[in-house]
Amino acid sequence: MASRKETDINRLSKAIAMRNDCPVADKCGGCAYAGKTYFEQFAAKEKRVRRLISPFCEVEPIHFGENPVYYRNKVHSAFKKLKNGRVICGPYEAGSHRIVEVDSCLIENRTASAIIRDCAALAERFNISIYDEVKCRGVLRRVLVRTADATGEVMVVLIIGNRYFKNKQLFTDELLKLHPEITTLLINLNMRHDSMILGNGEIKKIKGNGYITDVILGKKFRVSADSFMQSNHEQAEILYSQAVRLAGFRGNEVCIDTYCGTGSTTLTFAGFVGSITGVEIKESAYKDALKNAAINKVNNASFVLADATQYMEEAAKNGAKVDCVILDPTRAGTTSRFIKACGKLKPDKIIYISCCPETLARDLKIFRGQGYEARVAKPVDMFPWTEKIETVVCLTR
Repeated sequence: MASRKETDINRLSKAIAMRNDCPVADKCGGCAYAGKTYFEQFAAKEKRVRRLISPFCEVEPIHFGENPVYYRNKVHSAFKKLKNGRVICGPYEAGSHRIVEVDSCLIENRTASAIIRDCAALAERFNISIYDEVKCRGVLRRVLVRTADATGEVMVVLIIGNRYFKNKQLFTDELLKLHPEITTLLINLNMRHDSMILGNGEIKKIKGNGYITDVILGKKFRVSADSFMQSNHEQAEILYSQAVRLAGFRGNEVCIDTYCGTGSTTLTFAGFVGSITGVEIKESAYKDALKNAAINKVNNASFVLADATQYMEEAAKNGAKVDCVILDPTRAGTTSRFIKACGKLKPDKIIYISCCPETLARDLKIFRGQGYEARVAKPVDMFPWTEKIETVVCLTR
């Protein structure tokens, strides 16, 4: 019988040798490393991070994913009705709004992909009108599926472009019959004339409580339809663990966690510091963060509904005493105003979690101008086969 160590080695060897041979990769554009082995793709990502970040600090070896397929726990799709009446689903072709029909995707959760395919089949079966982006009319516009790896819970959001949903009861009843694993089913009205997935309209509950719960590093997180949560559960645990390691907390620090979303980083870090304040601008995520703190009985974390840059500037203006600032912004990175506020606030340490090494390198240069030097960086392959790569950097004054 093979030992556990041998089994782990065999699994890793298989993952490294895996090849992405998606037949529609050239049209979809989602997998930037299609046609490559997994080893080739994470080696290329590590090289990219080293090229951009090594001028600032040491770059540790990349932490690659042990399970680099079917990991994406948030999946959405558009629909199109062909002239023969068949309804197809899939992502948009790169640089266009032409749908690429996909039976299954190598990076999407398989349950989510199956639900989306069945939504297309049901729309065809019950003659549900498909939303036309040019004419701005029709009913079924998109579907969003979110899955929770730790709990097995599944959320489905049907996004419609018209208040009147013909055959809604038939559609939803049959969908739930086909997929009893769906724990919450929602309908969102989106009458916007842009590419936003969810609309500002009401979200109606068909089944469940309107959210799912996932678990990261032992803490439970409530996730709503539009809340931010890392899309790769397994690598998210690695990412947060690496951030805590690089931070080297003593246990008594006063911290600010900006761009905190539903509080996953805030509540993870809370167990290693004296107190921590999460800052989030999206109200739904902020409300989820408050509930997540209560669910996990974390008493040393608080949350503020505010713009990260404005909050930092106000904290610096008021002379707040902060030991560590954590930031996890979007691909656009943070602002020069935010970085200058850090310079005035003078925390001993800054932990920067970035999903774009190009904007990270730009921001590290600005941080250097404020008296902060990057000490070490750790890349984590959060999004296998795509161009995206997460990097954690520790900076000190």
